[in-house]
Amino acid sequence: MVLYEDEFSLSNTATVSYQWALRGQQPKVKCKQRKRERQTVFGTVCPESGQIVISFADKGNSETFIKHLRKVIKAFKGKHLILVLDNVKYHHAKRLTPFLSKHPNLEFMFLPSYCPDLNPIERVWWLMRKRITHNRYMESMQERKVKFWMMFSHYLKPNEELKRICVIN
Repeated sequence: MVLYEDEFSLSNTATVSYQWALRGQQPKVKCKQRKRERQTVFGTVCPESGQIVISFADKGNSETFIKHLRKVIKAFKGKHLILVLDNVKYHHAKRLTPFLSKHPNLEFMFLPSYCPDLNPIERVWWLMRKRITHNRYMESMQERKVKFWMMFSHYLKPNEELKRICVIN
């Protein structure tokens, strides 16, 4: 089974994206933030079924990546997994070698550098940003995470919408 993995930073900071506005007037998102909060989100999607596995961490590193990999192995238990991922430094960390030795059913395949178009989960992140981060102010990170889980909770099982989004032409 081929899976695709990527990570991104989820923040309580609002982002301005394209939208209708009067000519010459920049749209604004009201934000009265005193504290900027951020978390790393790991995601692995199966384009064949539309199922996604998600993990949150305070930092993205080899330790938190291994925790996410354990969650992926558990979600797809008993299947041979080929995990396609980008070339983030900790994806090549030496501490992954013993972990991969203990899990022979997990195999890594690396994308060429600077090729996010080849990773279907990038389209999942695009949809998420469109629905819950662009042009939307949230008071706290907790509030943003609630919106995130409201969106993704029904994708944790096979899902037709994610299958359509993940199609590579």
